[in-house]
Amino acid sequence: MSGSASPNPDPRSARLAAFAGLRSALAAHNPAASPAAFVPDGETLVRTGFSELDAALGGGFPRGTLATLEGPAGSGRSAIASRLLARATAGGGLGALIESPNAEEGALYPPALAAAGVDLRRLLVVPANDSKAVARAADILLRAAAFGVVVIPAIALRAAAWTRLASLTHRAGTLLVALGIEASDELRYFASLRIRLRPESVRWAGISGPFCALAAAGAEATVLKHKRAAPGGRAHLARATFESEGPAFVALRERALPTAVPLQRVTSEPIIAV
Repeated sequence: MSGSASPNPDPRSARLAAFAGLRSALAAHNPAASPAAFVPDGETLVRTGFSELDAALGGGFPRGTLATLEGPAGSGRSAIASRLLARATAGGGLGALIESPNAEEGALYPPALAAAGVDLRRLLVVPANDSKAVARAADILLRAAAFGVVVIPAIALRAAAWTRLASLTHRAGTLLVALGIEASDELRYFASLRIRLRPESVRWAGISGPFCALAAAGAEATVLKHKRAAPGGRAHLARATFESEGPAFVALRERALPTAVPLQRVTSEPIIAV
């Protein structure tokens, strides 16, 4: 024979190639439903800079989601929120902060926000006297779709209100963060991400007596709920009263706070304002 016959093509390979071509065509015509749309990347995440916390969250806070930071005063809620606002105002972006004097969080201290890296010139602060005013202000800010991060108090609202805010957050690609001691049942349901914080330790600068100053505090963060990653992750945070203008870190004395579980170490990475 002058030549051998070519082997028959594998039917399974032909089917796989046909399916691959079909998937590529569908992804090109429907990018919002393509597999890549469900894989978080650097553009869809807001990183805090706390390496352990970002790792527990799968890289950072997902944009387009409603998140809660829950815990008592001094647990690090405002420290994390400040870092998120710092990311939002960096590079010409905008951040928004809705404050209510009747809420648990109260008002954040502007010098502490600046020490955390927030560009105050690109931060919109909206006062709101009650829950209805907070919801209305958040609605307007989210519909504007101009703010990368919006921080609000964890107020009590009806399910319909949280449904609307969660939907607007998703459409605007904004990160909406609610701060409070504990989230309501409605907020727990509609939040895509929930983080519980508790204080672990405090550090004092200077000798004992009336002239010593609070230099830093440690906290533990636990991921209670995460719709885009596995919950249950934990992180240990360390933050200072003022990173650039606070008391010198000399004669540091650390005191552990009472807790039912053994204390873990406090990270020594760069820390920010409480």
